[in-house]
Amino acid sequence: MGRFAKSLFGQVLIALAIGILVGLFSPDFAVKLKPLGDGFIKLIKMIIPVLVFCVVVHGIAGAGDLKRVGRVGVKALVYFEVLTTIALVMGLVLAFVFQPGHGMNVDVKTLDASAMSTYASNADKLTSGGFVDFLMKLIPNTVVQAFATGDVLQVLLFAVLFGCALSMLGERGKPVAAVVDATSLVLFKIMGIIIKLAPLGVLGAIAFTVGKYGIGSLKQLGMLVLLFYAAVAIFVFVVLGFVMRVSGFSLIKLLRYLREELMVVFATTSSDSVLPQIMSKLRNMGIRDSTVGLVIPTGYSFNLDAFSIYITLAAVFIAQATNTPITMTDLLTILAISLVTSKGAHGVPGSAIVVLAATLHAIPAIPTIGLVLVLSIDWFIGIARALGNLIGNCVATVAVAAWEGDIDRERAHAVLDGRMPPVEETLAETGTVAMNH
Repeated sequence: MGRFAKSLFGQVLIALAIGILVGLFSPDFAVKLKPLGDGFIKLIKMIIPVLVFCVVVHGIAGAGDLKRVGRVGVKALVYFEVLTTIALVMGLVLAFVFQPGHGMNVDVKTLDASAMSTYASNADKLTSGGFVDFLMKLIPNTVVQAFATGDVLQVLLFAVLFGCALSMLGERGKPVAAVVDATSLVLFKIMGIIIKLAPLGVLGAIAFTVGKYGIGSLKQLGMLVLLFYAAVAIFVFVVLGFVMRVSGFSLIKLLRYLREELMVVFATTSSDSVLPQIMSKLRNMGIRDSTVGLVIPTGYSFNLDAFSIYITLAAVFIAQATNTPITMTDLLTILAISLVTSKGAHGVPGSAIVVLAATLHAIPAIPTIGLVLVLSIDWFIGIARALGNLIGNCVATVAVAAWEGDIDRERAHAVLDGRMPPVEETLAETGTVAMNH
């Protein structure tokens, strides 16, 4: 029991239980604990841009072969699109089979449009300019702006260019590469300090949620919540489980290896809160730096599996709840639009509602005001959404690494089987978890 309490996983579980109890028995006090969760996430986000830059640059410069890096990027994007399409179709099918909104008979005239005002303005920003404008937004006005705003895709673009240029310089670029590598080690040490605060962050986040919304609030629109959780579970254990088997690894073992990070995401509903630690653990598994550095940050915007399931599921739910007839053309339009709008979700405040609004704007048949129906359960939906997205990106990294031969299989099996020390011990003993091979 003492060993359990000393482990990060044990501390997070204990904090989770305490947070729920505080929220139930002292809701007013629990609401005031929100800064603990918010502060923890801000601390993590503080180092993400520079850490992503260092890992990507170090990985590309150390890879030596720029063609290999290009292949990894292309394969990752192909993988993302295939899995995203499967997730979107899955959401549509489940919505039609189980019809969670059938019988609600909601009159859209009775819904409060003011609740959607903020989300609608963000949705307009997301869809204005189309796909070309989305691509242009990937290019920052200045390099400093990319780091200042914390836009991971903009940082990633600069990091790829910087890493390629460093690799092309050869011997002359090695001093700069050494500085970048040393900086990444410092950042991982900082991450190790911050991650020790995870139990406090979890306690604050879960106490606030239970205190404000109550356990009973999950009953509202419960069919949609349960259906979405079941859909994510099916996608993870069937689809992603199959991908892991094809790659030669066990999904269950991977989930057990990432259990601390999954618990933090469960409490905070934010996969950003564990991005640095996830990258560190995947590198510790024996996956090449450049592959981890390219796939994980890109996946946070381009590979939102659980998010994709929710977009199509919620769109059809709103149509059913408001008795809006939709045609096959409408369904195909939802599918096509979602493939684009889901890519702009990361980093947008209230991203799920914003992307749904942006998607429904393109289908006049479905009333956008119907999104008010899902506002009250968005936090509960957000738990499974964040967990599904994170697991999807970790599986994507393993799959692309296996596809490209960028993973030390012997080391990966040893780590997943528990025959090698966890990443925290590796950091303490060697000062690095980088695997360049």
